Amino acid sequence: MPIFKMLNKFYNYISNDIGIDLGTSNTLVYLKGHGIVINEPSVVAVNVKTSQILAVGVKAKDMLGRTPGHVKAIRPLVDGVISDFEVTEEMLSYFINKADKIKPKLARPRVLVGVPSGTTNVETRAVYDAARSAGAREVYLIEEPMAAAIGIRLPIKEAVGSMIIDIGGGTTNIAVISLGGIVRSKNLKIAGDRLNNDIITYMRDEFKMLIGERTAEMVKIAIGSVIPGEYMETEVRGRDLLTGLPREVVVTDSDIREAMSLSIKELVEGVKDVLETTPPEILSDVMRGGITLSGGGALIAGLDKLLEGALKIPVYVVEDPLSAVARGTGVVWDDLALYQDVLIGNQDELPPR
Repeated sequence: MPIFKMLNKFYNYISNDIGIDLGTSNTLVYLKGHGIVINEPSVVAVNVKTSQILAVGVKAKDMLGRTPGHVKAIRPLVDGVISDFEVTEEMLSYFINKADKIKPKLARPRVLVGVPSGTTNVETRAVYDAARSAGAREVYLIEEPMAAAIGIRLPIKEAVGSMIIDIGGGTTNIAVISLGGIVRSKNLKIAGDRLNNDIITYMRDEFKMLIGERTAEMVKIAIGSVIPGEYMETEVRGRDLLTGLPREVVVTDSDIREAMSLSIKELVEGVKDVLETTPPEILSDVMRGGITLSGGGALIAGLDKLLEGALKIPVYVVEDPLSAVARGTGVVWDDLALYQDVLIGNQDELPPR
């Protein structure tokens, strides 16, 4: 056995294996042997004057929209891509160290990170470098729809086509998978954040009221739906744009459906585009097996029924869709050799800077 393989085997006993679903809205961390140990917002609070990190995750999200001038609550990922490298590095370091301390070992951990499908070499390298700088001994990358498919036990290694739609905070990843590879894929910027912005815009235009991002998200979760169903309403508080004073209005589920309608229509068209370019044999497999929905967006009421009606293909929402990608990283760590060919690469295989 070559020396480096012996060293690798030795390191496996003295270091942790960590899987990270690095999302625009939330980051989930899987620790081998313990399951998902962290589920926190991808937000970092920074003191602009001193460049000091004040809080990460839940504590930082609580500061969104409530900070003084010298403190900024930053979301370092935009549309699934790193927009602030240094802050992302600090955030990853916080999550990796927090997970690593649950079961302390001698050596630094190996880390597997999920990235959106279709990312460029530069974007992929940025994630890799951030994870290495954050303290990982080895870094592996996997496309999020592939990780989600593995996490929900789709037959990705077989000569059978499977289709998965992973709707996150910043991006929606649509992928058709067969024989351990992605046959067709599309990465849309229509996801949770876009729907939140749609609600903010609708409230401004229709109710002449300004609300924040957190309020929009709470409204979406409380009464958001894409097809008519049971009547729902909620009270929304914000600032009246005409008087500048606080105001409260009652918003119904039909208001939110109208607010999100254009984005949902674009999402459906994006799925149709992928299906139109899918090879016929694989398409017939998808028609038999159906389409799987994962990610936080899968929880929007009626989305599976809407897609089913538009595409004439069965659509299923997976159990615990939020954790599908993180669970997939755990399955990969259980048998890295089996899934080696589905990874984007590690430090030896990534493109040069």
